[in-house]
Amino acid sequence: MEINYREAASHDEDEVFELASRLATSFKINKNDFAKIFSNLLNDVNADLIIAETEAKVIGYALAFHHSTFYTNGTVSWVEEIFVSEGFRGRDIGKKLMQIIELKALNRGSKLVALATRRAGEFYKAIGYDESAAYYKKTLARDI
Repeated sequence: MEINYREAASHDEDEVFELASRLATSFKINKNDFAKIFSNLLNDVNADLIIAETEAKVIGYALAFHHSTFYTNGTVSWVEEIFVSEGFRGRDIGKKLMQIIELKALNRGSKLVALATRRAGEFYKAIGYDESAAYYKKTLARDI
C-alpha cells in the first residue's frame, strides 16, 4: 500500500477532524471551532499541517508551528500534534511525518524541533529526540 505525504488542503477537513478527535484527551473537539481553526491553519505562514494518506483516506497528520525565540537566537519549530490511525502504526508513517516537519524546519532556519508528549516517548527517542524538560500547563478555557 502506497502512502502519500502532502500539505493539507481544505477538502481534508472532515478526515483530519476525525483523527484529531481521537488524539484529544484533555479537550473535547467540536466541529464548529475545528472548522475555523483548520481554515486559519491552512493560511498561517508559520504553521505546517502535513497529511499522510492512502488512495482511500487520510490516515495521519502532523501539525507544527515555527516561531522566533531569544534563547536559540532564531526560530524554533514546535510539533503540536501528530497522529497516525491505529491500524497504520508501526509502518514508519509517524517517522516520515516527523522527517517532513524536520525538513520544513530546516528550510525555515529553525535551530531545533521540540514537542511535548506523555504517551510516545519511546517513539521520539527512537527517531533521535532527547528528553529535555518537564511540561507544565494551566487550563484557561471553561468549555473543555
